[in-house]
Parts: sequence; structure tokens; C-alpha cells
Amino acid sequence: MLKGFTVPLTPTGQSSLVSTPPWYYSSDCMAVEYWADPAALAEFLPDGVELDAESNGRAMFSFLDWQFTASNDELTDPARYQYREAFLLIEARFEGMPINYCPFIFVDNDSAIARGWAQGFPKRLASVFQTRSFAAPGPAAAPLAPGSRFGASISAHGERLGTARVQLEEPVADPTTVFNRPTVMRRYFPQLAGAPDAKAPVNELVLSVTDDAAIVNLWTGSAELSIPEVAGEEMHRLAPLRIGRGFRFGMAYTVTDLKILRDYNA
Repeated sequence: MLKGFTVPLTPTGQSSLVSTPPWYYSSDCMAVEYWADPAALAEFLPDGVELDAESNGRAMFSFLDWQFTASNDELTDPARYQYREAFLLIEARFEGMPINYCPFIFVDNDSAIARGWAQGFPKRLASVFQTRSFAAPGPAAAPLAPGSRFGASISAHGERLGTARVQLEEPVADPTTVFNRPTVMRRYFPQLAGAPDAKAPVNELVLSVTDDAAIVNLWTGSAELSIPEVAGEEMHRLAPLRIGRGFRFGMAYTVTDLKILRDYNA
């Protein structure tokens, strides 16, 4: 009997691209809040999800330096399971509930792509970089302190898709004043047989379930963000009209489940 949570299925399951949940994540994060054209944001929302009128086009662009592990000591295999990520979130509502909707997300690791697709995140392969903090003091240490500067970038297919910078000013005592919305995605898998008229066997609106979530050492400061127009891409349609605050923080959580909000095939 072949085993594995995802392909490839093998006699032992050890070659599976993704191990069986629970999945544990820890990261250093950098994020920039901004406001985009509300009409453009609304075009990227699926049926049943509406732009949050009170947010007036608010979005968040985030960069994350992840360490992952599950039940097979993946923590000690960073070549396979460490990765970096960048994603965009739109402030929206589903049946009155404030949410963040994720239209774009990029990672530099195939296992992270497979886990993301299983959850509904539309992950794509890219190169993502961000400034790291180090314990030993020095000009390159980037400590969490007033005046420290952090940068990040995302590129794919040889094109720069986004650049951000943050200069820290002060800590934020309560992270929930900044990050207080669950993330919602469109979980979609097409059907090749009978295409293009075949119905997708999986077509769902889902809510990301994160257990034991923690945000620590949240700092805020001034920010810069650019999302340029690139041939073959559409993220520039959600580019900033106005930039707000930048953030630097640590985050951790566990993934064991997923909540289906709407089955579009029902």
C-alpha cells in the first residue's frame, strides 16, 4: 500500500512532498500597511466576499522568514523546510465578518507550495529576501530598536515584483490592535479531463485555522512600498496609493485543520 500525505506516494511515505499535520511554523516578519484603489481590490475578491467599506481600500504586504517542522524532526533539515514568503492581504468581509483575503502569495520552497495549495493559498515560486536580525551587535545586526532599518523584496521570472523598507520607531504593546483578522482563501483545483468545460472538483472559500498563534516583539515605524507593473503579472493593479506604517515582529502558530466557509460546487 502506497503512503504519503501528498504525492509522491511511496511504500514508506518518506518521499511525500508534505508530511502529515500538525504543522508548526515560526518566523520573523516584516509588513507594510497601505491603501489601494478600492475598485481594483474588489475585482480580486471571490463570490460572497465583499470589500470592507470601513477600511477604504486598506491592504497589507508582508514578508516572512519561516522555519517549519512537523513530526519527523524537519527542524533539523533546513535545506528542505526553511523558506521565505511574501503575500498580499486585502481587508474584506464575509457575511459581515471582518477578514483578510489573500489574492497573491509567493514562496521559495516546493514543500511550502504544496502545503499552501492544500490550505487554499495560491502560492507561486519566487525569490524572497528580507533583512535578518542577529544577536551579536554591529552595523549589520539590525536589532529591534529605534532607528533600525529593514528591507525586503520579491522577484519572479527575473522581474522585481515588490520592494519594501521599514525604519523602526517604537514597540506596539498590543499586537491585536494591528493584526486582528482571520485569513480567507479560495481553495481551487481544476479538472483536466473534459477541460475546459469540466467543473473544478474542489472550489471552496476557506478560512485559515491557526492554533496556538503568537505575535511577539511587534515594532512599528515609517515604511516604503513599491509594486511595479511587470509584463505577465497583475499584482501592480493593487499597488499603493498611500502608504501607512511598517511593522517588524515574530510570529508562530500550528496548523491542523481548515474551515470551509462556502462550497461553490454545492
